Amino acid sequence: MGSISKLAPAKVWEIFEEITRIPRPSKKEERIIAYLEEFARRHGLPHRKDDVGNVVIERPARPAAAGKPVVVLQSHVDMVCEKNSDVVFDFDNDPVEAYDDGEGWVRARGTTLGADDGIGMAAALALLVSDDEQLPPIEALFTVDEETGLTGAFNLGRDMITGRYLVNLDSEDEGEIFIGCAGGIDTVAEFSYTAEPVPGEGFAFFKAEITGLKGGHSGDDINKGLANSNKLMARLLYGGQREAGLRLATVDGGNLRNAIPREARAVFGVPVKLVSRFFEVYESFSVDVRAEYGATEPGAEIIVSEEPAPAALMEPALQDRLLKSLIGLPNGVLAMSHAMEGLVETSTNLASVKQSADRITVTTSQRSSVDAARFAAAQSVRCVFELAGGKVRHSEGYPGWNPDPSSKLLEVFSDTYRHRFGANARVKAIHAGLECGLFLQKFPWLEMVSVGPTLRGVHSPDERLEIASVQKFWDLLVAALKAL
Repeated sequence: MGSISKLAPAKVWEIFEEITRIPRPSKKEERIIAYLEEFARRHGLPHRKDDVGNVVIERPARPAAAGKPVVVLQSHVDMVCEKNSDVVFDFDNDPVEAYDDGEGWVRARGTTLGADDGIGMAAALALLVSDDEQLPPIEALFTVDEETGLTGAFNLGRDMITGRYLVNLDSEDEGEIFIGCAGGIDTVAEFSYTAEPVPGEGFAFFKAEITGLKGGHSGDDINKGLANSNKLMARLLYGGQREAGLRLATVDGGNLRNAIPREARAVFGVPVKLVSRFFEVYESFSVDVRAEYGATEPGAEIIVSEEPAPAALMEPALQDRLLKSLIGLPNGVLAMSHAMEGLVETSTNLASVKQSADRITVTTSQRSSVDAARFAAAQSVRCVFELAGGKVRHSEGYPGWNPDPSSKLLEVFSDTYRHRFGANARVKAIHAGLECGLFLQKFPWLEMVSVGPTLRGVHSPDERLEIASVQKFWDLLVAALKAL
């Protein structure tokens, strides 16, 4: 386990290490914005900031690149903040501990790494200060709050960029050039309830915990057969309710709208006379989970342990409606694309279940490269919630990015990759959401591609960045920009 400071390309890794030391949760990006402004001042580069905090830093044209078009290099400044439950870490204040694992990857110690999209930021900043006189004029655009609402892209000032070409630096597979992405919308339900007193006797109380799941990005990883902790917990609780009179006190699972949930926990009571029956349900359920997910979730653990009596229980009618809605919700891949082989067209993710004193909030996210299918998926989820008595709202949503295979920018990047590496880059669309669709609405003249190094486990503490792919990513960027 070693330092990342001596990796190549040196300037990219040097800047990336600086970025990992700066806390930058979504909606709390003040310190990374200040870093960008100071970077621009330190290097004498023009810069500007709009009302929501998006920053543009310019690299003016050099004489050797006279006449070359302005290129926008775009990345987002915020990061997903996830950690393992046994790790003590404050994302608002603590620096991420990035290290070379000795096996070809950079990781963080028990937390997300923030290479999504810190490595894109680092590449853009390194290009801004490059000595290469052949590079075109650059506008490096750094957007805020990509991970939790695309706030920066939605509110980007119309005078912030002027370039004709935009290169998004937020992709996660070296050797692939992305020219399209899914749009998305969130569907959120609230269930109000009245707490009831705990029976004075005749009940035994337990805590169920689901841990060890891989989690991941709810767009990129939705087709990998991964388990959803909220769906699993709902199955266990519903089985206990039907077979053993289970009474639910609290339930909690998942955190982020754009992550497949890895963990869930619940506290509940079971009539003493039915405890043995509940454990039969639990053991049968555990066997079922191993059969379903043994290949994709080998680390899955479902643990039930004794628990002191809680302060209150959920009213039975609400418990029944809640659990039935969680069981009935669609989850995962809903349709594959007929336009591009292997691309997930439409999906939905049961992202989080959160409980407060008098209500439970369930957050889901729907994605599709077809707008009509995205809205249909959201309506399907809405109807399940409404049948269960939930109050439902949708987020504003964001558009997809329709591929343009005839793009000059795509041609340049494809040709550059082939000439530089002796192989064809794969031209693809991505099921995850990128900010490109919103940029195209505001700046319809843009030609866009999205590229990046290889990342795995994004949006989870297993996030890792392949070291060798960073050098290839950098080489492609430099060569393609010079070739424009």
